[in-house]
Amino acid sequence: MEADEDRHDRADHEIGLLAEQLWAHAQAPDLGPALTEAGFDVSLENGFTARYGTGRPCVALLPPTDGRPESGHNLVVAAVLGAALATARVMDAGSLLVTDHPADGVDAVLTFQPGVHTWAAAPLTARTELRVTVHGRSGPAPEDRTDALAGLVQVFTAVAALRSRLPAGAVVQGIVTRGGESTDVVPDLAEAQFGLRAPTAAVVTRLVSEVTAAADGAALATGTKADVERVGPERTHFRDNPVLSGHFTRHLAACGILTTPPGPGSVPGRAEVGDLSVRVPTIHPSVALLDPAHAAGTPEFAEATRSPRARTVLLATGAALARTALDLLAHPALVRQVWDSFEDRARQERSTQPIL
Repeated sequence: MEADEDRHDRADHEIGLLAEQLWAHAQAPDLGPALTEAGFDVSLENGFTARYGTGRPCVALLPPTDGRPESGHNLVVAAVLGAALATARVMDAGSLLVTDHPADGVDAVLTFQPGVHTWAAAPLTARTELRVTVHGRSGPAPEDRTDALAGLVQVFTAVAALRSRLPAGAVVQGIVTRGGESTDVVPDLAEAQFGLRAPTAAVVTRLVSEVTAAADGAALATGTKADVERVGPERTHFRDNPVLSGHFTRHLAACGILTTPPGPGSVPGRAEVGDLSVRVPTIHPSVALLDPAHAAGTPEFAEATRSPRARTVLLATGAALARTALDLLAHPALVRQVWDSFEDRARQERSTQPIL
């Protein structure tokens, strides 16, 4: 069997040969033609999937569904392309996917996020949105009226009290979306939307119960009626896999970029990565393009994706992703270790949920 070091050297060499092509793709992201030309079986059914090889292990490279430079996604597309082409030219077993919707049968999902930190794992919070609708009753006489807006104000007061006992990393933030049409009329309906974020999905579920109880209590105190419903997509937290992310960060270091453990809070990222990470082992490191004084999603960040630093990040992450994929494809025992780590993390989450 070929030595790991030889596979890594070959992958690095392929990335070097592809450097100009990948940099061009970063300016105009498009995966399909290059992967088709390289022998991948490309399908656009239910999203984008390109497959190379057959059987297990099966490793998926996860590109974003867009190539927007203001989020650095153009670099992710190009790095994924480079990793896919390099891996396909070196691998001799298993299957490699480039897909925006990994399904059953995948052993690991590999991606990254450009940002303002270089972290081994970029935290993503679980989140959901709640719509709170308060129903009152308008009428000509005071005894016939209940003020829906007054009831909604009491909901905000109760939520403010709740914030003092939220666990670390949990946030409840609300806005009024409907508060009446005229100051001459007591509103019989008022609405607000609350965004709930927390380190794990279980804590978000508990926050939903707490906000619902706050709304019910406020309605009882003001003679109104409150309805609470979840709206929009619900997203879970990112579950890091130390075995998998450890392999990637060692390879990234060998390519010249050193990571540190993640700091407090969360980072902007692709919410679907969190959903994937609780189903299959996944990496989601952050690699800095700018210092933390700047922010992703700004024109300055978009400009940074065309900088010499961006080119360095693109080639280093492409090589590190390819090296990691090749390790998994060559060593089924490593895949088992990755899955064991995944199950350990799941058990830890179930046993250490904070009580509100």
